[in-house]
Amino acid sequence: MDLISAWFQTGALLLASVFLLWLLSLRLRDAGIIDSFWGLGFVLSVWAYFVWLPGGLAERKWLLAALVSLWGLRLSAHITWRNWRRGEDFRYAKWREEHGRRWPWRSLWQVFLLQGALIWLIGLPLLVAQASSAPLGWLDGLALAAWALGFYFEAVGDWQLAQFKHNPANKGKLLTSGLWAYTRHPNYFGDALQWWAFGLFALAGGAWWALLSPLLMSWLLRYVSGVAMLEKTLKKQKPGYADYVRRTNAFIPWFPKSG
Repeated sequence: MDLISAWFQTGALLLASVFLLWLLSLRLRDAGIIDSFWGLGFVLSVWAYFVWLPGGLAERKWLLAALVSLWGLRLSAHITWRNWRRGEDFRYAKWREEHGRRWPWRSLWQVFLLQGALIWLIGLPLLVAQASSAPLGWLDGLALAAWALGFYFEAVGDWQLAQFKHNPANKGKLLTSGLWAYTRHPNYFGDALQWWAFGLFALAGGAWWALLSPLLMSWLLRYVSGVAMLEKTLKKQKPGYADYVRRTNAFIPWFPKSG
């Protein structure tokens, strides 16, 4: 199977997956289940490319499939555990209230088809890297190092926040220690860095244009669905957040400002 056929066939697989999730969301009255699918969608994609593209360097294919699986499964498990029995996420609940009877159909394209399309487009580096037969080189090593650092920031950042929230004494307080002392969103930074790693694997295969994917992912995390959206709520709900913003970088880790 050639690259274009594999890409469109994977797109059809993702379309079917998010459509089934949409039907389940109507029964559960919870559009937030799509968030748990985000990481799984990329795991599904990378293994589809692995199977449907028999060519390519076996070492890179196995390495990439393993790294994407570890990242995606951990992320989906974390989101599922975090949202378990907490009701629908406030974003979707707000849209449900705003659109009323139109929401079931509107959610199909505004939430499910949109996220399915984003997974399909953002996952292009996975397609290219799985198809490449170029030998392993220094770019692959750099990609692996970037992935490891990104995974550390995302996984440890999530774990530190979960432990902080689990302590009743921290209710209403801000987490400003650990990785959260160097960036206000270590998990989002780590997620973006892992996508730069996937882009570098594709670049090692000769596809410079695949770096558009981590660029898009970084922009979404920093200015659209990640930092910007979350901080609108935090600034209203968390006392002392303005001072935390003044001292701590929003995204890229650095030493906190004094004074």
